[in-house]
Amino acid sequence: MLKGISPLISPDLLAVLARMGHGDEIVLADAHFPGESFNSNVLRADGIKIAELLKAILPLFELDAYVKTPLIMMAAVEGDELDPQVEDCYLKAIHETNPQVTPIERIERFAFYERTKSAFAVVMTGETAKYGNIILKKGVTPVS
Repeated sequence: MLKGISPLISPDLLAVLARMGHGDEIVLADAHFPGESFNSNVLRADGIKIAELLKAILPLFELDAYVKTPLIMMAAVEGDELDPQVEDCYLKAIHETNPQVTPIERIERFAFYERTKSAFAVVMTGETAKYGNIILKKGVTPVS
């Protein structure tokens, strides 16, 4: 256990976050997402909701300030509807450390899958919300 790091961050996840460079992406996937089908670097965070994981990761992780949006979620498939509470819950967690972040971008389901193929890693969570997946793009940590 380390001081100042959430116990929700496993040693493997901490190592992945540290190894990521600016512009790399990490997918926080819901429990139904086919992560193993799209990426070989899959970590498990079973039982953990994505909002909780966002609160744990974002104090350690700089979002990319040089892109239109460093946050990407899957758009609803035609005929489906998004539950706005899912995004609201994530934004509440995100705004704790990133109050000025740009709005979340929504991309089509298969475009999201393609993005997942090139992601640095996929974290499979215990999230059960429909369309609960989110991609975070890492930025440059500012010099203090």
